Amino acid sequence: MRLEHDADLTRLNTFGVRARTAVLAQFSSLDELRGLLAAPELKQRPRLVLGGGSNVLFTRDWPGVVLLNEIPGIALEREDEEHVWLRSGAGVVWNDLVMYTVERGWGGIENLSLIPGKVGAAPMQNIGAYGVELKDTFSALEALRLEDGAVVEFHAAECRFGYRESFFKHEGRDRFIITSLTLRLKKHGAPNTAYGAIRDVLAERGITDPTVRDVSEAVMNIRRSKLPDPAELGNAGSFFKNPMVPMAQAEALRRKHPGLVSYPAPGGLVKVAAGWLIEQAGWKGRYSGACGVHQDQALVLVNRGGASGQAIYDLSEQVLRSVWDRFGIALEREVNII
Repeated sequence: MRLEHDADLTRLNTFGVRARTAVLAQFSSLDELRGLLAAPELKQRPRLVLGGGSNVLFTRDWPGVVLLNEIPGIALEREDEEHVWLRSGAGVVWNDLVMYTVERGWGGIENLSLIPGKVGAAPMQNIGAYGVELKDTFSALEALRLEDGAVVEFHAAECRFGYRESFFKHEGRDRFIITSLTLRLKKHGAPNTAYGAIRDVLAERGITDPTVRDVSEAVMNIRRSKLPDPAELGNAGSFFKNPMVPMAQAEALRRKHPGLVSYPAPGGLVKVAAGWLIEQAGWKGRYSGACGVHQDQALVLVNRGGASGQAIYDLSEQVLRSVWDRFGIALEREVNII
């Protein structure tokens, strides 16, 4: 457990924007977390839990305490002939967990390779990429209830997973802190290669019977070619969600814009590619001062260095308005705004 007053948060957010917090408190166990929450100097302050800082935009300093989740550990809970149940501390780096499973040939999260952040944020966001979402392998999670310090187990139905959504992103946000995650992974079976870009990379490499490792390496290759490295160019990955629209609206849009990029979605809806909308609205590669829209991936807003969080937020507002004015679609931010 470590406490730091008037702490700098620049290195703790992948946008690299300058922000400070009144108190930064790091914890690596349940007991340490309970101790922090009971400390008189922290008890009445507003709290913000931070993992890898890869899905957050600070537009201001934080007046309370930032709780930095560092709970470690990966352990096999149980197994049967077909599956393993793997438990991870919420402070584990997400890609470290993915690599742990890939090394053992356990399938289920290889398509989520190289997603930045910590394990605790994965169920909160229901992270997803290349045809797979966290909920597909989710078994359970444990979270500390702030009102009484009790540890509560949640199963899938209680988490209310949606597209980049969960109970913990909304109603549970200020009531629980996720401390561990358990996944149900496959020992055998073909990995998910439904996503076209994965099949293309595998074909280029002459792989016809891919392993979990093959798919993981293909995904990492795709991500590195399309997405900027936050260590080199400040960003939080996809800033906007792909919007879901009714079939009739999608058909009307396609008549006006024959190049519309879209995909079938559950419930008779159509998922429209937000990156395509942003590019068509003229934002791809455009900058406003030190922040802008990435030249290769229009879903990604970037900080070339020195941009404030407010400037990046203002840029996102301009993008939202442009897309609405041209297409009548209201984009939603995927990144959490502070």
